[in-house]
Amino acid sequence: MISETGYTPGWEHFAHDADIGIRGAGPTPAGAFEQAALALTGLVTDPADVQPQQCIELECRAPDLELLFADWLNALIFEMSVRKMLFSRFEVRIDGTQLQARAWGERVDRKRHQPSVEPKGATYTELKVMEEKSGNWIAQCVVDV
Repeated sequence: MISETGYTPGWEHFAHDADIGIRGAGPTPAGAFEQAALALTGLVTDPADVQPQQCIELECRAPDLELLFADWLNALIFEMSVRKMLFSRFEVRIDGTQLQARAWGERVDRKRHQPSVEPKGATYTELKVMEEKSGNWIAQCVVDV
């Protein structure tokens, strides 16, 4: 889907030794964080197979955007583990170095979701949150699986 600004948000995985890198791209830091969260879900299952049935709220605070990004992913990983949920829709608001977010998802259905890996934590390896020359934002790091 192409946004009104002509920019196509997206997410992807990238190779990194035994772990997996995730990257989100968006028109704002919040948009990049949302896309990276989809990439996190994409490590486990196809995000399109996850129904946004239940909403949870999350808050994070960190000294800079990069650490805020790692904290955001680790908060999601914690919720995925504790609640036995997967998420497919995200709404992130960033105010300075504070993040408030909502994540919608559902409980894991092993038959339907067929989880492939279990994310254990976002690392500081290849951690970046940056604005590109085009004005688009990238948020990435390596996730321990």
